[in-house]
Amino acid sequence: MTTTSSMLNRLVSTSAPGAVVLVRLYVGAVFLFEGILKFLEPGRLGPGRFEKAGIPAPGFFAPLDGVFEIGCGALILVGLLTRLAVVPMIVDMLGALLITKLPILWGASPLFPDGAGWWDFVHESRTDLAQLCGSLFLLLVGAGSFSLDAKLSPPADARSR
Repeated sequence: MTTTSSMLNRLVSTSAPGAVVLVRLYVGAVFLFEGILKFLEPGRLGPGRFEKAGIPAPGFFAPLDGVFEIGCGALILVGLLTRLAVVPMIVDMLGALLITKLPILWGASPLFPDGAGWWDFVHESRTDLAQLCGSLFLLLVGAGSFSLDAKLSPPADARSR
């Protein structure tokens, strides 16, 4: 077995149960739809929101983020290269939490000019935290048996040789 095929096998291998499809559908759909919304609602959810949050070059980073969310979300939905697809989404969620949600906790967010605190932070970060946890889960267990990764993965007895 070549090194490339061995790496691909490790990337797509999954022994997770079929129920993982529920996590994959949720995580993938949210990323896909949020990516699309960055283009459909640029002022509210794309560059406009990035600018309001103080993210530099919002006209560049919001569409870039949208493209990654659409692409990775679609891969996660169908369960293709799932472990690879969740890595940029983990970075995306960590960035969203650090840049846009953590300042809410400190009461220093441009998104909350009148101040905020713990409960506003918990409320505003709930989806980001769910996406982060779902992505980490998929990174650890893989796409599950109802996925393209499972179809591409060699049988368990072939992997053990």
